[in-house]
Amino acid sequence: MPDIMQTSIKSLPLVYRGKVRECYAVGEDKLLMIATDRISAFDVILSVPIPKKGKVLTALTNFWFEKLAEGMPTQLTGIDPETVVAEDEREQVRGRAMVVKRLKPILIECVARGYIIGGGWKDYLATGKVCGVELPAGLKQAQKLPEPIFTPAAKAELGTHDENIPYERVVEMYGEKIASTIRNATLELYKRAAEYALTRGIIIADTKFEFGLDDDGNVLLMDEVLT
Repeated sequence: MPDIMQTSIKSLPLVYRGKVRECYAVGEDKLLMIATDRISAFDVILSVPIPKKGKVLTALTNFWFEKLAEGMPTQLTGIDPETVVAEDEREQVRGRAMVVKRLKPILIECVARGYIIGGGWKDYLATGKVCGVELPAGLKQAQKLPEPIFTPAAKAELGTHDENIPYERVVEMYGEKIASTIRNATLELYKRAAEYALTRGIIIADTKFEFGLDDDGNVLLMDEVLT
């Protein structure tokens, strides 16, 4: 199968094309989520695909879902993606797709930072804070923080940058219960992932998680995980 810049599933209704992933409706309560080989750099979709990128992203996500899902409900259904498309479309989903529950996305990039680097470093130099979180004075670039911090961002339109926001803004948008749930889950998932990655010689300086709500208002882990 050649690299996939865009899927062409005809047996299911198209719901959404994102920077990398595309979603099709599976009935009224599930989605087929496919990772293409497109690459988005600084919110710009490049014209040249990365061979097998979608398969690598999906394998990483599945690994971390399995590793971290204990005690955290997720969007996974366990349905084989190849069973929900036409026979001649199976190659488009093989190894690069998941059938997931259809959730209402929480429009917050849930970022956890364990080290002061990147955009967080710039904010710290300017204000001594990151997303309103006060940090100790005198930190050096890429230094490990005393404790990981939650630095959310509000999702922006395609092609524009997400906006860093303080935790209080998340509370205003979704209420204290949901805000505290996604903050606590983000930090717990980050800690567990970072501890495991260190045993493999990898430092996860920062990462993001995404969450959604089911019909009963429960918070579920969704989308990509630690990719």
